[in-house]
Amino acid sequence: MRAIHHWIDGKLTPGTSGRTADVYNPATGEVQAKVDLATRAEIDAAIASAAEAQVKWGATNPQRRARVMMKMVDLLNRDMDRMAEMLSSEHGKTFPDAKGDIQRGLEVIEFAIGAPHQLKGEFIDGAGPGIDMYSMRQPLGVVAAITPFNFPAMIPLWKLGPALASGNAVILKPSERDPTVPNMIAELFKEAGLPDGVLQVIHGDKEAVDALLDSDVIQAVGFVGSTPIAQYIYERAAQTGKRAQCFGGAKNHMIIMPDADLDQAADALVGAGYGAAGERCMAVSVAVPVGEETADRLIEKLVPRIEKLKVGPWTAGNDVDYGPVVTKAAKENILRLVETGVAQGAELVVDGRDFSLQGYEDGFFVGPHLFDRVTPDMDIYRTEIFGPVLSTVRAASYEEALKLAMDHEYGNGIAMFTRDGDTARDFASRVNVGMIGINVPIPVPLAYFTFGGWKKSGFGDLNQHGPDAFRFYTRTKTVTSRWPSGIKEGAAFNFKAMD
Repeated sequence: MRAIHHWIDGKLTPGTSGRTADVYNPATGEVQAKVDLATRAEIDAAIASAAEAQVKWGATNPQRRARVMMKMVDLLNRDMDRMAEMLSSEHGKTFPDAKGDIQRGLEVIEFAIGAPHQLKGEFIDGAGPGIDMYSMRQPLGVVAAITPFNFPAMIPLWKLGPALASGNAVILKPSERDPTVPNMIAELFKEAGLPDGVLQVIHGDKEAVDALLDSDVIQAVGFVGSTPIAQYIYERAAQTGKRAQCFGGAKNHMIIMPDADLDQAADALVGAGYGAAGERCMAVSVAVPVGEETADRLIEKLVPRIEKLKVGPWTAGNDVDYGPVVTKAAKENILRLVETGVAQGAELVVDGRDFSLQGYEDGFFVGPHLFDRVTPDMDIYRTEIFGPVLSTVRAASYEEALKLAMDHEYGNGIAMFTRDGDTARDFASRVNVGMIGINVPIPVPLAYFTFGGWKKSGFGDLNQHGPDAFRFYTRTKTVTSRWPSGIKEGAAFNFKAMD
């Protein structure tokens, strides 16, 4: 059976703990590999090595660090198919979706090529007689990234590009459910010219996370995952004086106004709600049609589209719309929440509970589900299901629809479909959600903007990628210098000395 080791000091390094976790093939339910789980001692040793390597890397000029990113773009393009196959085999998502996972990560590496520009400080001459002032952005040192299973390429690359280009060393702790692709990324960074030790990939569970949070060397931690863990990491990081950027769960709404193109809206809902089996923090899981007529027409258009969805293994190629969920436990949790929705009175319009795929009966496949007449007090509305389940909450008016989203504890992403520009502008201005789509169902910003949610979807002041990422991974140092032609005698005792 395949063994997955840590990546330490530029090479694959077997673990010493004796503990491993199973890595499944979600399509068959079979264990395909074992991944090592690190001890605190192993992590401390990797951090110490990273701290030593960071000194020289941090002193490397930004242009040379950017060249590593330039080479990394070429290597990711070269190996994209090979990486996507491995990603699909461990996660379960379709091959095109796996390539998209890598591509969106690659775009942040492209943005990181601009590190020399992003790291520029400010300067003013003549701030006072013979006095100049300028600022510098300098790396933090060693930082940690704790990344989720649902995007095993994209999220690590989102963290690694800006952090490394800024001159930091990184300890990456990816999900133990699909750990091979992060190792492959580390290998490519080495080939791209990244010095050994600057990037360490440590596999582990809560013990590994706590070791990173307790380390006095780690200066910042970035996390993506569930809200309870995001809040836990944010609070623990604050206790030890670390910067933290923690992103949690979501319950993304899509408001459909009466004037919307309902065919366009229905297509968007199916793609955004069921793509990647709903295992996306930006998935649309709540449709909010405004008005009974709009709701009835929308359901009529959704049902045949959903019933035609093709569910299967990634090896079926382009004939599959989405694949299995990542684990048996994830499948059981989704189906439990579906049963809860039925018990609490929601109308199950499309029922995928009995879905089974011939030849893959032991796989973690979940059929598509569509609920109608869901109410805000139901568990399926309040909870992030993270599966192929779309809930429809009918709103009598635009204000009621807006209030639904604004009152929800999550504030990651939201979309509206309308032909009315005034309504769209009002919606974008008022709604308390971090990422907004207008006739765009999954409003993930491009790499040169920042990605992040509000409320319980995000903890921390700075978002992922874009300029915020370089601010997060650097400190600002401000210098006041004086080169007078002649120095007056006598000491100054007030702040007007520069006048």
